[in-house]
Amino acid sequence: MRIAIADDDKEVVEFLGKIVEKQDCVFVGFNDGDSLSNALLRDTFDLVILDWNIPGKTGLEILKWMKEAIDDSPPVMMMTSRTAKQDISEALNAGADDYVTKPEDPDVIAARINAILRRSNGAAAMETTAQYGEYILDRIEQKVRHKQNEISLTAKEFELTDLMFRNRDRTLSRRYIMETVWRTNAHLTTRTLDMHVSRVRSKLSLKPENGFRIFTVFGYGYRLETLSNAV
Repeated sequence: MRIAIADDDKEVVEFLGKIVEKQDCVFVGFNDGDSLSNALLRDTFDLVILDWNIPGKTGLEILKWMKEAIDDSPPVMMMTSRTAKQDISEALNAGADDYVTKPEDPDVIAARINAILRRSNGAAAMETTAQYGEYILDRIEQKVRHKQNEISLTAKEFELTDLMFRNRDRTLSRRYIMETVWRTNAHLTTRTLDMHVSRVRSKLSLKPENGFRIFTVFGYGYRLETLSNAV
């Protein structure tokens, strides 16, 4: 999971970042609204933790903008010192998934983050086996079966396959895929990702007659599309 944290206080970003990392998630910090909104246009996140009073676009302005400008926008947890009931209702009515007032206990923050991620990912993401059309994924054995045929995948190929099926019809940035599957993008070349996508596409025979295809979004990343004939 990849989480954006926006707060004008760098210590707050670091504090929340440590909580996020303990949940085995990656975080990216921002100290103003403009840099966050620019990142949301070019990258993929599973959750945005957003302060109200940040420079540039305010947290509320970004929240409203996200719902209008970004297809399949990530869930948002507002985390701010503003405690007025009117502020809380305005943020929730604008589309926030949760509203947390500062300061809050780290364990409570972690629980609220996990609750949002569970809701946004759905129960299927937690199942040991999942079926998408005629593809069956066994997350324990890290195996894929298609039309009763077992497909041999490496560990990274399976993680990539699972990630794309769980996020089908959602465009994933290259950075998001690299950090989710390889846990880093520091020394990972674009060719490595492209090669793994190509292998998954070929091994799983992801083409229209089988109900799914991997679509390349040039300059951004990839999207596993569900076609009309998928079960």
